[in-house]
Amino acid sequence: MAEQTQAVRGHAYIVRQFEVRVVAGVDRDKACVSTGTELSIGTADGSDLQLTDPAVSRHHCALRTGERGLELRDLGSRNGTFVGDCEVARAFVRDGARLVVGQTTIALRVLDAEIEQPLATTAQLVGLHGGSPAMRRIYPIIEQAARGNATVLVRGETGTGKELVAEALHELSPRRAGPLVVVDCGALSAELAEAELFGHERGAFTGADAARAGAFEQADGGTIFLDEIGELPLALQPILLRALENRTVKRVGAGGRTRSVDVRVVAASHRDLRALVNDKRFRADLYYRLAVVHVKVPALRERAGDIELLARAFWQSFRPGVAPPDGLLAHLDAQSWPGNVRELRNAVERAAAVGWKPEPAAAAMPAEDWGVTYQHAKERAVLAWERGWVAQLIAGAGGNLTRAARAARMGRSHLRELARRHGVATGASAADGDDEDE
Repeated sequence: MAEQTQAVRGHAYIVRQFEVRVVAGVDRDKACVSTGTELSIGTADGSDLQLTDPAVSRHHCALRTGERGLELRDLGSRNGTFVGDCEVARAFVRDGARLVVGQTTIALRVLDAEIEQPLATTAQLVGLHGGSPAMRRIYPIIEQAARGNATVLVRGETGTGKELVAEALHELSPRRAGPLVVVDCGALSAELAEAELFGHERGAFTGADAARAGAFEQADGGTIFLDEIGELPLALQPILLRALENRTVKRVGAGGRTRSVDVRVVAASHRDLRALVNDKRFRADLYYRLAVVHVKVPALRERAGDIELLARAFWQSFRPGVAPPDGLLAHLDAQSWPGNVRELRNAVERAAAVGWKPEPAAAAMPAEDWGVTYQHAKERAVLAWERGWVAQLIAGAGGNLTRAARAARMGRSHLRELARRHGVATGASAADGDDEDE
C-alpha cells in the first residue's frame, strides 16, 4: 500500500509534499519539490520539473497526491513512463520509487513537510452539492477564482458537474448580472464553428441571410463557457487564442473589422489537454492561455458520503414533499457510478417516475431448472424479470400506458404488447392516448 499523502484535519486539507530528483540523465541532480497536489514532468515551459532530455515529451507524466498515495499518470508521452521494468499508464507509487522517462531516471521521496489547504464549512456552493472533503476543497478555489477575471480550466470526468462549476463561477462573480453563454465545442460542425463562436455578416456564406452575433458577442459583459474545449477543430484554435489574448472577435465575412468583447472565459474538458498537446491535436499556446486557474472536479467515487446527499436532493426535486422509498438511498449508496453525478441523477429520476422496490434476494434454483440448458434457464429468468418490471412500471404510472411508456422511453405499442404477453393489467383506454410510438 502506498503512503497516504492527503488527509483532513479540522477545516483543512493536509497535503504532504514530495520531491523528485534526477539521478541519471542529462539533467542529473535537477530537483523539484511539490507545491500543491500535482507535479508535472516534461520538457515544456511550465512543467514543474522541466527536463532537456530530447527523449522526454513536452508533457510527459504527472504525480498527484491522494488518499491512496501518489498517483503517477503518463500523459500520452511518445516513449512511455516506466517504474522498474513495467511501463505504466496509471499507477500508485511508493516513497523511494524510481521513474524512467526517456533517458532520464528520477527518484521519488515523500517528505514530512505538509501544505494546508482550506476546506469550505458548507456542503453546497450555488448549484454544487457535496459535503465530502473532495468537494469542500474545491469550493474555496471557485470562490477565489470568481472574484477575478482570469480564464479558468475545469477538468473532470463526464458527468461530474463541470457546467455547474462554470455556473458557480459566474454567479459568484461581479459579472452575475450579465449573460452566461454555453458553447458545446463537441457539437460544433467544422464548417460553422467559427461563425457560431464569432458571428457572421450577411452573405458570408450560403444561408447567411442576415448578420448574426456569435457566442462571444452574446456573452459580452458576462461569461462564456466553452465545454469540451478539447474537441475544438485545430484550424479554429489560433482564432480562439487571438480572441482570448486581445478580447476582440472578427465575424466571418467582416473583412478586417474587429469587435471588442468584455467576457470572462471558462473552459472545460473531460480529457487532459496536455495529452492532446503531445498528440498535436491541441495547441500548446492555447492550453497555457486557458489553464490560468485549474479546477479539478472529483469523480463520484472520490466523494465519500455524497451519494446519499445528492440522491436525496434529486429525489426532492422530482417528488417535492414526498419521502424516498425505504431502502432506496442505501441501495443507491451501495452502487458504483461510472457515469458520475449525471448517472446518479438519471437513476433517481427513473425511480421517482416509475417507482422502486428492493430487489428480492436471489432464490435457489427451481427444481424444474435442474438439468435444463443454460440458454433455456436464462430465458426463463429474463421472462420472469421482464414480467415484474413491466408490472412495476405500469403500476408506478397509475396504469396509464402512455405515461409509463414515456417514463421508460419506449414505444407505447411495444409496452402494450409486453403487458399483454405477460398478462399485466393496464388502465389503457381511448382517452389514454393513441397507439403511435413516442
